[in-house]
Amino acid sequence: MPRFVELWIYLSATPLFGLTATLVVYLLAQAAYSRLDNVPWANPVLWSVVVIACGLLATGIDYPTYFAGAQFIHFLLGPAVVALAWPLWLRRAELRERYGRLLLAALLGGAAASGSALLMGWAVGLPHDVVLSLAPKSVTAPVAMGIAEKIGGIPALSAVFAVLTGMIGALSGKYLFDALRIATTSRGWAARGFALGTAAHGIGAARALHVNADAGAYAGLALGLQVVLAALLMPLVFKLL
Repeated sequence: MPRFVELWIYLSATPLFGLTATLVVYLLAQAAYSRLDNVPWANPVLWSVVVIACGLLATGIDYPTYFAGAQFIHFLLGPAVVALAWPLWLRRAELRERYGRLLLAALLGGAAASGSALLMGWAVGLPHDVVLSLAPKSVTAPVAMGIAEKIGGIPALSAVFAVLTGMIGALSGKYLFDALRIATTSRGWAARGFALGTAAHGIGAARALHVNADAGAYAGLALGLQVVLAALLMPLVFKLL
């Protein structure tokens, strides 16, 4: 026990703390996720966030101290997203045949995700800047923050909404698709993945990739399309309104 205390004191005072805590917690969460047969509620991203947040609160370690080490993993998010292109490359022939329908589906899906959030925010009487922060909720967090800044929303709040949207999509997607009786054939997995990537960005795409290769590939495609379409069209639409 004294050695553990010494190790804790050493790590908590260096950038190694954030890196070590993130890796250990995520690996344990991933092991539990695999042990539980990848059930949605055991999502390792969700439980890693919960455990690390509770740990920081319990120990009194502030977020900047934690992120000083965790930023090394944060840096890898970019290459990880780029790596999603590999499954798409393997399916390039079928994507070439379907590109028109996929582009239309991405445009309609993004409009529905953003429009429904705006309507619900307006219906419950949220402040105008909070409502605008909801608009890019289905786009990955860094892009959502940039869009929110352009349209008059609150970037930090948009990031929170984006993360919550991804978590909810990853947790509920399977049950919703089963309720809608979307088949688990090759085409069905493609539809599930594309829908999850459209509504729940990177977190949804990661969940889809865990479950099925076709679902993961189409989720990655939907994620990329939403980033491009939202970044180009949202500021333009809100400027015209």
